[in-house]
Amino acid sequence: MAGNVIILIPARMAATRLPSKPLAEIAGRPMIAHVMDRAAAAGVGPVYVATDSAEIEAAVAKAGGRAVMTRADHVSGSDRIFEALERLDPAAAAQIVVNVQGDLPTLDPADIRAALAPLADPAVDIATIAAEIRKAQERTNPNVVKVVGTPVGPDRLRALYFTRATAPSGDGPLYHHIGLYAYRRAALAKFVHLAPSPLERREKLEQLRALEAGMRIDVAIVASVPLGVDTPEDLEAARAALTPPPRRD
Repeated sequence: MAGNVIILIPARMAATRLPSKPLAEIAGRPMIAHVMDRAAAAGVGPVYVATDSAEIEAAVAKAGGRAVMTRADHVSGSDRIFEALERLDPAAAAQIVVNVQGDLPTLDPADIRAALAPLADPAVDIATIAAEIRKAQERTNPNVVKVVGTPVGPDRLRALYFTRATAPSGDGPLYHHIGLYAYRRAALAKFVHLAPSPLERREKLEQLRALEAGMRIDVAIVASVPLGVDTPEDLEAARAALTPPPRRD
């Protein structure tokens, strides 16, 4: 897939729980710079930040990254990266598009590579990742999205459903879905032109729109869940994780 992949990071300033989130300082750098570094370290393709904010654009440039300006009226990151893709690559050289959320500063670059693996199967439209739930309280936490899938290979599921409920029932592992997606370009184009679906509206999970439209999503199982920064408490946890300990001379 080398030369065929582009990574796009949607970023906006208007997060309700943590305003100006992409510019939040972590270990002396804005959070968006840490995410860019993780994406670049995956080594799968060029990395761009898709934003509607001049402040984010400036921060990305200062950090040595590349940004593309998009409209301000997008309702989702998927819509934003599709506009960015069309602007950056009108000749359609990139046929695989990776959507990396801009609030995952601890993301393992290997997990980005893992997300690409299911697309080696031509039957797969969209690939994503998940990790086995190890904490009992997360099994019933509606903020922990679960993927229900059937095994189709080692560390790989075909997604049947995504839910905030505890599912499936019975003995066996539950999997915490991580919102990182690798799309075939044609699948992304199809997806963003679909209307929101009934189950998507009910669960408030955008990926259900693809399943309801008959698109195939496969899931690579990875070792752990990256820290998503949504609240001030999450930000402090990210700072603790990424700030080097003081030197002892």
